[in-house]
Amino acid sequence: MPSFRTTCRVKHTPQQMFDLVADVEKYPLFLPLCEGLRVRSRAPSESGRETLIANMTVGYKAIRETFTSKVVLDRAASKIAVTYLNGPFRALDNIWTFKPDGQGCLVEFFISYEFKNRMLGMLMGTMFDRAFRKFSEAFERRAEVVYGRVAPSGLAGGTVAGRRRFAQGPQERTQHHSVTHRGSRTRRPISRA
Repeated sequence: MPSFRTTCRVKHTPQQMFDLVADVEKYPLFLPLCEGLRVRSRAPSESGRETLIANMTVGYKAIRETFTSKVVLDRAASKIAVTYLNGPFRALDNIWTFKPDGQGCLVEFFISYEFKNRMLGMLMGTMFDRAFRKFSEAFERRAEVVYGRVAPSGLAGGTVAGRRRFAQGPQERTQHHSVTHRGSRTRRPISRA
């Protein structure tokens, strides 16, 4: 079953990144392939977790597919788990974790999926792989829109010009991508400064 895993370091808190990923209704605004998302139900549990049932429509060129997933938001564990319920997949599992890292956090994203229809899998599979590589970047850009760029503590009280120079600088980040297809595995570290 194809799978994709990435870890990236961001300059936002685990709580901020958890909230950003948990805000699923906003996905069509910024997430590659996501054309629509509707939360069908939302239920808090006694354990503090919240469970959503959501329909997501993904599209690429003339192909549109809608699938239903159960999303478990576990704020205490800084984890979001998505389990496939209905649609064009045979299986789909997705896990997000958010771990403190200095003044920011490490965001880990994992997804594995398999289409029911082999032809659809061939058409959409390669495109899905490319899209998953862009997911973490899309969430990082969204975090900058929602929360702004985070200045190092020594710069926060500095001059407007100093803060502006920081805001224009590149986001420091290290990513590791792992893609698995039918038993083969590729791991590529990507470092950007």
